[in-house]
Amino acid sequence: MIVFDLACTDSHRFEGWFASSAEFERQQGRGLIVCPYCGDTQVVKAPMAPAVPAKTNARGADRAVPVAGNAPPPAMQQALAALAKAQAEMLKDSKWVGRKFAETSRQMHYGDAEHRPIHGQATLAEAKALVEEGVTVAPLPLPVAPPEELN
Repeated sequence: MIVFDLACTDSHRFEGWFASSAEFERQQGRGLIVCPYCGDTQVVKAPMAPAVPAKTNARGADRAVPVAGNAPPPAMQQALAALAKAQAEMLKDSKWVGRKFAETSRQMHYGDAEHRPIHGQATLAEAKALVEEGVTVAPLPLPVAPPEELN
């Protein structure tokens, strides 16, 4: 996991945890990163202070530097696990429709297809258009890997 300081166009700062820098870029490119304060999806990496470790030859209590591990704090791990479990429960009867999410949602909304729980991928523009048409959609709190990418 890698932690980035992030900022939206309104200068709200917050942290984001990603599997890699490439994963951040992928999610940013798809508009999946959202400011928790204002909902802005124009999120970029904010400048971060470098973590500079203490010299290994430094001695004395006045030079001790606490070092945090790479894992998120236990409370955050528990919260993320609970969120992941809730999302998995919500999606267990949902069908993955991939890039056909907007099209399938419209078909169900207008009565051209049977109503059923679905999830998939949509661009920010597609999601906004669906909402403007009155189609009920909601972003998932955690990314979902397409079934063909799962082990």
